[in-house]
Amino acid sequence: MALSMDEERILTEIASRLSRDDPALAQRLESFGGPEAARPRRRIIAAVLVVVLGAVAAVAAAVAILLSQ
Repeated sequence: MALSMDEERILTEIASRLSRDDPALAQRLESFGGPEAARPRRRIIAAVLVVVLGAVAAVAAAVAILLSQ
């Protein structure tokens, strides 16, 4: 299933923020699996990482809102 242009843009933005915020982790994810399997595997790993980080951020925001009330 192909991603829409908007989804591609969002993933690119998230990857850019990850590279800026945690360059060591971004580098590890880029080099995971070696050059022969890098492209498809990187996209899968990046997508999974984005989903996990998004879920963590959503939970953290919800907790912060509940604690501030």
